[in-house]
Formats: sequence, structure tokens, C-alpha cells
Amino acid sequence: QVQLVESGGGLVQPGGSLRLSCASSESISESYVMGWYRQAPGKQRELVATISIGGIINYADSVKGRFTISRDRIKNEVYLAMNSLKSEDTAVYYCNADKRTLGNYWGSGTQVTVSS
Repeated sequence: QVQLVESGGGLVQPGGSLRLSCASSESISESYVMGWYRQAPGKQRELVATISIGGIINYADSVKGRFTISRDRIKNEVYLAMNSLKSEDTAVYYCNADKRTLGNYWGSGTQVTVSS
């Protein structure tokens, strides 16, 4: 079973930046897709960004040009660099590992609050 641990969340002013990290207990190359999702209060969890085993990257329209997903296969970590943060980016951010038929795994989340 994959263990995912997120870190890097916090309070930041509008226009600021944060970098989230997701540490995986096993090789991230074992997952077909690694991704970041978020859930704001009263809203459904939504996709933020994903990166496939082949390196194909997908972003939600709302974060394109501001967020960047990346990975380190040696450290087994996935990152989300977030720039030009807005109040509507406030949410709990979750790391996800999609292993297809072998399961879908979530971290416990890290809070990101964008406020002045």
C-alpha cells in the first residue's frame, strides 16, 4: 500500500508563492499517474495537476500558467509550485497516486490559505 505525505502548505498573501511536496513510500514510477487535487470548504474535490508515468502533464484551466507540477524519481517525490496565488486557491491540497487496477491512493492533505 502506498503512503503519501504532503507538506509545504501554509498561509500566504495574495500574489505570493508556495511549493508543496508529496513524499511517496514507494517508487513513483510504480504509479501510472501522480497528481494534486484540492478541496475547498463546501466544494467537491477537484483536479489541480497530474503527471503521468510518461511525463504527460495536465492542469486545471484555473491554474494554468501559475502552477507547475514536477517530480523527482530518485527521491520519490512530486511537487506543486504555486505562484500568483489567489484567494480562490484556498483549499486542502491532496496528493494522489493512481496505480489503476492496483489501487488509487491519497495523502491526508495540506492546508493552503491565501489571505491578506
